[in-house]
Amino acid sequence: MSWNTWWLYFVTVFLLSGAPGPNMLHILSRSVSLGVNRAIPAMLGCLAALVVMLVGSALGLGAVLLASPKVFEVLQYVGAAYLIWLGIKAWREETPDADNGTAMASSVVLTNRQIFQTAFVISISNPKLLLFAAAFLPQFVNPTSPKIPQFAVLVATFSLCELFWYAVYGLGGNRLRHYLLRPALRRMFDRLTGVMFVGFGIMLLRFRPQS
Repeated sequence: MSWNTWWLYFVTVFLLSGAPGPNMLHILSRSVSLGVNRAIPAMLGCLAALVVMLVGSALGLGAVLLASPKVFEVLQYVGAAYLIWLGIKAWREETPDADNGTAMASSVVLTNRQIFQTAFVISISNPKLLLFAAAFLPQFVNPTSPKIPQFAVLVATFSLCELFWYAVYGLGGNRLRHYLLRPALRRMFDRLTGVMFVGFGIMLLRFRPQS
């Protein structure tokens, strides 16, 4: 892989990774609810799922999904249902009362493992990423050179770009957290988050892969 090819790939992935999506929204909301330190397991969960999807696409799982519409459809409905459920849950979230010390009480209830698992499921339940990676990554692979080292570089680059944006959204959520101590503002944030998750779920349902 030439330096120019890698640089083009890096710039493209960096800009794509920064776009708001279910992963970034989840990390932002976790940081608002729990603080940036406790949002780190969510970042790791999203990253682990991303790596699984990228490696899967390199192994040809994207082509398998594309050739198996029923399998893709099942994954699509499961992923969309989970996002919509998260949206409803966020909309109905009980607003913390900062005055009586119950604000951010969820940070005491959730374990790091639970935070990681929820983030992993959110990220892994989106089959669109697998199809996207299967179509996107090979464009930057030199067919005359060994493919495994090239895919390793592409996956590592993608992962580092994602981690950067996870940190940006996490720190942004941590700053936003201090402005959401008022119950009315926090309720507005939770409901906006809920609407966005439902929107992502509907978008996933409407997605149709191109054969």
